[in-house]
Amino acid sequence: MPDSLSSVARCISEVGGDDFFIDLLFYHLKLRCYVVVELKAGAFKPEHTGQLSFYLSAVDSQMKSEQDSPTIGLLLCKTQNRVVAEYALRDTNKPIGVAEYQLVEALPAELQTCLPSIEQIERELSGGDSSE
Repeated sequence: MPDSLSSVARCISEVGGDDFFIDLLFYHLKLRCYVVVELKAGAFKPEHTGQLSFYLSAVDSQMKSEQDSPTIGLLLCKTQNRVVAEYALRDTNKPIGVAEYQLVEALPAELQTCLPSIEQIERELSGGDSSE
């Protein structure tokens, strides 16, 4: 497993002399595998699975050790047509999932106490004392 995700991103950014950029890359400690997440601002398109499959192959080839399980791919789209997604994934042999995401205007109440406020972040970034 790499020391940091930034080193992971650099390792995968070049394949065959061309640069490619994965949206999010994680390592799942319990499953012992990498997880590639691709974010799409629009509707699901079948070609998205080809791009994600390419990233999974690159991560498996360049980063995965013999002890690691195969890399998992997750494609998050604004909308998806379930039938189109099923057809696009039908013949793939890689672990890929497709899901829709929802944007929310406000942070759920149970999370509001767990995260710093905007004011606290601004104070921290400006070097101000957070106890003021």
